[in-house]
Amino acid sequence: MPNLLAIDYLLIAASAWAVIGLIGLVAPRNTRFIAKILFPIGAAVGLLAGSVALLALGGTPQTAVLVIGLPDLPFHLRLDNLSAIFILLLGMVAAGISVYAAGYFREGEGTAPGLLCLEYHVFLASMLLVLLADDAYAFMVAWETMALSSFFLVTTNHQQESIRRAGFLYLLIAHVGAIAILLSFGVMTSGSGDYSFAGMRAQQLSPFWASVAYLLALAGFGAKAGLLPLHVWLPEAHPAAPSPVSALMSGVMLKTAIYGLLRVSFDLVGTPLWWWGVVALAVGLATALFGVLYATVQSDMKRLLAYSSIENIGLLGVGIGLALIFHSYRMEGLAALALTAVFYHSLAHAGFKSLLFLCTGSVLHATKERSLGKLGGLIHRMPWVAWLALVGVLASAGLPPLSGFVSEWLLLQGFLFSPGLPHAWLNMVVPVAAAVVALVAAVAGFAMVKFYGIIFLGQMRETSLKHAHDAGPWEKAGLVWLALITVLLGVLPATVILRIDAATRQLLGAGLAERLQEHGWWMLAPISPERASYEPIIFLVTIVLSVWLGRWLVHHLYHGRTRRSPAWDCGYHFQGPRAQDTAEGFSQPIRRIFEPMFRMARHFPTARDKQPYYSVQVEDHFWHWLYLPIARLANWLSTLITSLQGGRIAIYLMYSFITLILLILVARP
Repeated sequence: MPNLLAIDYLLIAASAWAVIGLIGLVAPRNTRFIAKILFPIGAAVGLLAGSVALLALGGTPQTAVLVIGLPDLPFHLRLDNLSAIFILLLGMVAAGISVYAAGYFREGEGTAPGLLCLEYHVFLASMLLVLLADDAYAFMVAWETMALSSFFLVTTNHQQESIRRAGFLYLLIAHVGAIAILLSFGVMTSGSGDYSFAGMRAQQLSPFWASVAYLLALAGFGAKAGLLPLHVWLPEAHPAAPSPVSALMSGVMLKTAIYGLLRVSFDLVGTPLWWWGVVALAVGLATALFGVLYATVQSDMKRLLAYSSIENIGLLGVGIGLALIFHSYRMEGLAALALTAVFYHSLAHAGFKSLLFLCTGSVLHATKERSLGKLGGLIHRMPWVAWLALVGVLASAGLPPLSGFVSEWLLLQGFLFSPGLPHAWLNMVVPVAAAVVALVAAVAGFAMVKFYGIIFLGQMRETSLKHAHDAGPWEKAGLVWLALITVLLGVLPATVILRIDAATRQLLGAGLAERLQEHGWWMLAPISPERASYEPIIFLVTIVLSVWLGRWLVHHLYHGRTRRSPAWDCGYHFQGPRAQDTAEGFSQPIRRIFEPMFRMARHFPTARDKQPYYSVQVEDHFWHWLYLPIARLANWLSTLITSLQGGRIAIYLMYSFITLILLILVARP
């Protein structure tokens, strides 16, 4: 066998995923063959792709040309350090999700298993090709393939009207974003006819046209990522899709949009202007705050996680904006810190959010319930899922020593070192943005406490929950893999940053590697130990020893035996499930404090109600401010056009006659 390059192995991986999907069509109803053989093979392919990308980090770029598609329009592909990071993310996370999917998918759940297998693996292959594309043609073909395959995955249970509606909304927003991306590429070609990324890099755009290209890219990739106000598809599509698909979309697909925005902003469009960063920072802050507030008031566990994904995408937008501001002022050390935070949070969010979506899948299969108001106490029936979900919850809440803390800590360090900006207005605004990021992190902890506490702690709210069962072996293996990624990213940050630093250097010409190597793998000091440092191993050992020592002191020095007694009930004897805080009651303080942020419809009980109840429904303001007016305008235009097409030949002849008269009048000298 000739010596193959890393990019060759990645092309083999993409081809293997496509072939696995096609094999699924051979026996479309054989659920056991598809789930227990094809999905594990797909997981192995993901592990191969991730391993190849990890080994390729720090190497020289590799290129390839595929003579497919239209004549004289081959696919140009390129593997560099930026694409390698996101391929690493794709491969490692997809491996865990595919293993989990081998135990999750069952017969009779919407789309035939063989067709589902094809859609799933085409989705994986198209995301890999998006990350390898080195020209606008290959990128858009892969991008549209990714959008279409994910649409069919979202509408797996297409018999339900709500799921079809969610899928069509997702497809609409995806194509609006695709048009903006295509226009951005068109601006960057500058009329040269060279659609390759190398040609775009060679163009010297004026500040005006560079800004147009950047804003179009921000809108296009923001639509796929879920940035405001193009976020509305995300809380609808994630609950509609099967849980492994939700995990892939939130953990991986959203990051392809982040990759695209980074590729355009730092690599293709030229030297950024400072206000580009301010726009990304403002949109990111608004998205993060909006997402986390709406996450706290959800009563559907998958919608809660979907809004949490919007929050995390907002934080990534904040990091990109901060890096653009620093880069525009040639403060490359601080730009490298902010960009490292973006890369790290992309990896961290892919791990813990995929883990949480898969845990909700296990809960959904075990209980047939998605509503938080009908769950509770599942830690007793599903201990594996509960303890592994706790890892994801703590990481999502930004608590040490897990991955979410490291990325958010790095982002806040970038804000703390920003007062040296040579712009008085920015020096005033950036600390305010840092305060908003801190608020978002605190409220995210509140949302995760609600998510975990109502699902797994307390008493069971429904008697049917007593029949719930823990995850199966395949599902446990996938959950453990993602939990392991989350823990390792948390306790080995210096080692991880040394690997991803190559991408930072590619985009900025500067990185953090030299500073980190001075202090060893156990310490994270991005600027200097005197300014800020974090030692996760010591932190982890301290936590473990404190818990163990506290337990030993209580059980051996205090009384030496275990005693059980009822918990103190505050003088209230009733301790049934209805005495527990509900999902709506838990979030009531947030609804009251931030009431202008929500559009709420309440139902109050009356004396005439035979079964009195209280309910509150929270709606998105953007539906009523932006999308419903657009929908009404579209309906009005379609009605007008329909009235013109009455189906009568006499009317059409009259239109032709009037058009002919007008043309004669215009053509007269």
